[in-house]
Amino acid sequence: MTTIDYYMSLNSPWTYLGSRRLRDMAAKHGATIDIKPTKFGAVFEKTGGLPLAKRAPARRDYRMQELKRWRAFHGRLLTLEPKFFPADEGPAVRLLLRAKLAGLDAVRLSTEISCAQWELEQNFADPAVLAAAAARAGIDMAKIDHGPSDGDLAALHDGYTSEAIANGVFGAPTYRLPSGEFFWGQDRLDFLERALASPA
Repeated sequence: MTTIDYYMSLNSPWTYLGSRRLRDMAAKHGATIDIKPTKFGAVFEKTGGLPLAKRAPARRDYRMQELKRWRAFHGRLLTLEPKFFPADEGPAVRLLLRAKLAGLDAVRLSTEISCAQWELEQNFADPAVLAAAAARAGIDMAKIDHGPSDGDLAALHDGYTSEAIANGVFGAPTYRLPSGEFFWGQDRLDFLERALASPA
């Protein structure tokens, strides 16, 4: 069974746009997804990337064009400039990691958390918003309330970030195969599917 390392950011619309298709694709090809939330601010510092606010106007304008195209392509109700962007990822990442460590569907949970921001215009740093996202993902919050400490979860988050940098990751989302081949961006999912279909 192939495992896809999934380096992602809850604040990334591109991560959100590809999230459902990634789950469907993995199920179709019998692959598993190892979700690894990553601090892309730290990744950008090491790889020459810039946060959105510091990018040139031409790049920001083109990003908006692409979001409109992909929103239409996927048929999603994507909000182009959500009220709570960027949101504090800390509480949501901790919930996500607790779900993962409990063996629950953290990938689906990540989709629902991102949906709160990109479709519902909610602040996913709000505990009530996270509880609603967990409910949509079929996760019982009571089952993950007593897990690792916040410090342990922060260390895990930092570890995924260091791992991403070491593996050459520079943007979200990135999907990496055991061979070391990786695919940056939800617009590369067709190539990921070809690789899953022909693992040799």
